[in-house]
This record gives sequence, C-alpha cells and structure tokens, in this order.
Amino acid sequence: MSSHLKSRLKDLGIVLPTPAAPVASYVPFVFSGSSLYVSGQLPIKDGNMIKGCLGKDLSIEQGQEAAKLCAINILAQANAALAGKLDRIVRCVKLGGFVASTPDFFDHPKVMNGASDLIVAALSNAGKHARFAVGVSALPFGVAVEVDAVFEIIP
Repeated sequence: MSSHLKSRLKDLGIVLPTPAAPVASYVPFVFSGSSLYVSGQLPIKDGNMIKGCLGKDLSIEQGQEAAKLCAINILAQANAALAGKLDRIVRCVKLGGFVASTPDFFDHPKVMNGASDLIVAALSNAGKHARFAVGVSALPFGVAVEVDAVFEIIP
C-alpha cells in the first residue's frame, strides 16, 4: 500500500479487511487497460452485514454507514487486486450505488455520500468521481447498500 494512502487510512482510523470472496459466478475485480473494475461490495464488517430497507428499517445515517463500509471493502479489493500497491491508483473514476429502499424514499444520493465521502477522504482530489445512486426493492442477503467502483490505475 502506498505510504501516503496508508497514512491517510490510518489517520481516518481505517484498517482494510481481508477482501470478501465472490459468492456467485463472478470475479471480485477485473483489469482492462488502465482501468480496475471492482465488483459490487456489501456493507460487511467482521462478518456482520448491515441489513434493512431505507425508509423503513434504517435511518439515512445508518445507510451512510453501510455505504462507507462498502467503500472500505472496495479499497480492500483494490488493495488485493494491486498486490498491496494502492499507489498505482491514479483516481477513482466512478462509484455506482444501489440502496434498498421503500418506494417513497428519495434520499438515495444522501446515503451514497457515505461511500463518496470516504473515497474522497482517502484519495483527496483523486477520489472525486462520477457516480450513480438508485433505489431498489431488495439486495443480496437483505443488505441495505451495494457499491461498485472503477479506478484509473498505472498499468
């Protein structure tokens, strides 16, 4: 891991976990040219998942915490993909977020700010990214949020 990013994560109180193994027929990341695509990550910490539905079971703040965990797990996958050399990340290009919510919940972007804010805090200006945030009726295992990412990297 780059000493600069390692220091930033330490300052944020973040220790990257062991990345989760895929649970279906896909891979956790793919390289294409100078891009690293990280598959959707779930809000898992120490084997526990943040489950529920925004607008029913969870507050916006709880949703933001779930999105932040997804972003931490994205960085863990990127760290594994890059063999511990996160300094190869040039920038975060895009985050995509899915938020399990009721039909009358409209604050998906606020929930996704949990992931966006973490990526920007970790990568500074290189963390500023394009993104989408959409509501869905259900996500795998009943989790509240799922986030994927695209990074530009030094090949």
